[in-house]
Amino acid sequence: MTEKLFYRDPYLREAKARILRAEERDGNVRVLLDRTIFYPEGGGQPSDRGMIEGNGFRVIVDRVHGKDEIWHEGKLEGRPPREGDEVRLILDWEWRYENMRAHTGQHILSAVIKGLLDADTTGFQIFPEYNKIEIDYPGELSWELIDEIERKTNEIVWGDAEVEVEVYDELPEELSARLRKAISEKVRPPIRIVKVGTADVTPCGGTHVKSTREIGIVKVLNFYRKSRRLWRIEFAAGNRALKALNEILGDYWGALGEMPNKNRPLRKRVLELREGLERLEEEKSKLRHEVWRWKAEALLGNAREIEGVRVITLVEGSPMKDAQAFAIYLVENNPNTVVLLAGKNYVVFAKNEKLDVSMKELLREVLREVGGGGGGSDNLAKGGGFKVSPEEVLEVALEKLRNVLSSRG
Repeated sequence: MTEKLFYRDPYLREAKARILRAEERDGNVRVLLDRTIFYPEGGGQPSDRGMIEGNGFRVIVDRVHGKDEIWHEGKLEGRPPREGDEVRLILDWEWRYENMRAHTGQHILSAVIKGLLDADTTGFQIFPEYNKIEIDYPGELSWELIDEIERKTNEIVWGDAEVEVEVYDELPEELSARLRKAISEKVRPPIRIVKVGTADVTPCGGTHVKSTREIGIVKVLNFYRKSRRLWRIEFAAGNRALKALNEILGDYWGALGEMPNKNRPLRKRVLELREGLERLEEEKSKLRHEVWRWKAEALLGNAREIEGVRVITLVEGSPMKDAQAFAIYLVENNPNTVVLLAGKNYVVFAKNEKLDVSMKELLREVLREVGGGGGGSDNLAKGGGFKVSPEEVLEVALEKLRNVLSSRG
């Protein structure tokens, strides 16, 4: 069993230990120690990072896991470590401390939400840039409500409340009644209870700061509904909160600086820009349809007539999406018409819906001869990946269509 020094003193940054076992695996190494200051992943809190230094080697620790036996994994520099080696443990303190601030901040945030909304926190996870909780709440969240939650949370943070950790083999009945969340049946003694002033009492296996003022600030960054009763709230604490706010403000002012009108608020400028884009899209659509009308007239004037059906063939220079839109426009507005368009490595076959001929079957016949793939419906089919030029594809398609139309008569 590994002695957990991080529970005895979560502020311990360095310590000495002895290797009980060492294993090399996939170019990395993992070691089991008799004692450790490294917190293993669990309960939503990621594992600690840091270094294990021995005589002639160093392990850059990036993952720690386990419960009774705690394993430390990472990149090995130098000779392989051996059982019995004495080592020096050095914690990545910034990483650990920010996780402690985030975890303690989560306790307060969840407690405030429980008090205001009677909503239980069902999930919690710390990420490098932010944290998330998930709450069971069937109602609606709004920024006004989030603002109230955040204000009350930070009042507790700035109130400099003491954070205490107590360990029990059996919880007193009075203490059990005060818990924010019930203890899982899977939990076995010793049971760690974290008390944050008078704000929160809850079982927890993580590491925490000594006083709420160390958290600095808790800032909600985003929230959204995950399901009918589940909401996700993303937040940051400590230096990560300041970093997140700076990134958001940098994005805000940078975006505002790109606007024709650079005056706040950004939302109003975005709405103005969107209205302008919508007007441009309407004008673009009108111009597109006008071009299509003239283009259709020119193509219809030169269309082949096969068994009473007007057949248009064209090598297109536009992207397939635009070619498809034009083909649909042309056949919808011109009965008894088939359009065969080919562009750079694509074809679009379309027909007026009243014509008794299948574009899907036509494309299938063409693919058998020119290679490639595709599919569609009786009215519209498209494909690509051919072994021949667009012109050759259209020649094959025209011949196949002529055979189909002739066989109908």
